[in-house]
Amino acid sequence: MALRKANLVKTRADDLRLTNFQPNSMLKVPETIVERPRFTTIDFHAHLSFGPELSAPARNGGEPKILISADQVVPLMDAMGIQLLVNVTGGCGKCLEQTIEWFVKPHPARFAVFVEPWWQRVIDPGYPQFQADQIERAKKAGARGLKILKTLGLYLREHVTTGPLILIDDRRFDPMWEAAGALRMPVLVHTSDPEAFFLPIDGQNERYEELHVHPEWSFTGNFPSNKELHEARNRVIERHPTTHFVLAHVGDAENLAWVAEWLDRYPNVSVDMSARIGELGRQPRTARRFFDRYQDRIVFATDAIPFATDFPQQTFCAELYRIYSRFLETEDEYFDYAPSQIPPQGRWRIYGLGLPDTILKKVYHQNASRLLGITGETARRSP
Repeated sequence: MALRKANLVKTRADDLRLTNFQPNSMLKVPETIVERPRFTTIDFHAHLSFGPELSAPARNGGEPKILISADQVVPLMDAMGIQLLVNVTGGCGKCLEQTIEWFVKPHPARFAVFVEPWWQRVIDPGYPQFQADQIERAKKAGARGLKILKTLGLYLREHVTTGPLILIDDRRFDPMWEAAGALRMPVLVHTSDPEAFFLPIDGQNERYEELHVHPEWSFTGNFPSNKELHEARNRVIERHPTTHFVLAHVGDAENLAWVAEWLDRYPNVSVDMSARIGELGRQPRTARRFFDRYQDRIVFATDAIPFATDFPQQTFCAELYRIYSRFLETEDEYFDYAPSQIPPQGRWRIYGLGLPDTILKKVYHQNASRLLGITGETARRSP
């Protein structure tokens, strides 16, 4: 009889599709409404435009894909206390020039744009020096930093889109890293992805739903491992001690002890917190110790993208910034890390860190100001 009852329960549970499982929490815990950050902020990592795809012909840099106008962005920045927003995917060549024209020219104090490498010309003779020269030209055009997407290490190949993958620590890029350092341009580098993206998409993968929706994000098979990618990037950092690298997405938000080793070993490294409060917030005690210890080397960032309905943890909207501020400023428990009915990165909720004002000022504003060479500006209390 007991066996029949167990089978009956199992059958009924199987009738509920996972996508329809949206339970309401029964916890009765305080909820703090944070309308805007306590201090003015610099969002160090957003995407307001994109350059051409890797496979696109772009001998002159190509045309930018502009997602939103500067005038559309500024009102939300004002409402959320965002002093400066960094559009990190500015492209290169003509694409970069047009992106700077689109965002920086109408609002020079509100936007910064980063240049990207000219990947499509990696097969050209003399590419190493050409790429280094392009960093200097980008600086003169108004670029404030260099952005490395995970293109390097996971997509770029010897013939751009075909052939063996080009490793992150390939010596062809040494002149580029050196040029960025000489010009005091921070290098924001995205290496690897959540470790689950390198594992089979099965019932043991905590990112099953995310990968089921986005199977193209899976790097199982003929790709370097998560560990190999990070180690290759670390070799670059070690070879270029006068270049300042900012590790996007906390470097590896699932393994803060490992990231702490990098920060202790390499004084030329900072991290941004973009798109990883879902990871940081489910380990609040470890994350709080991390913020305490490395408070001078963490920059506020969201990875925001306008109209990113498929990625609610990155949708550029007021609610996204409110969630980030709630995470940083309050000790609230068990709340959503994204404005979404179903948690988009994994079925968990997060806990706030309750950082003191001294650390908040650094994370929200001061650390990014230092990296971008902004002088005469301080984090001020948001009105």
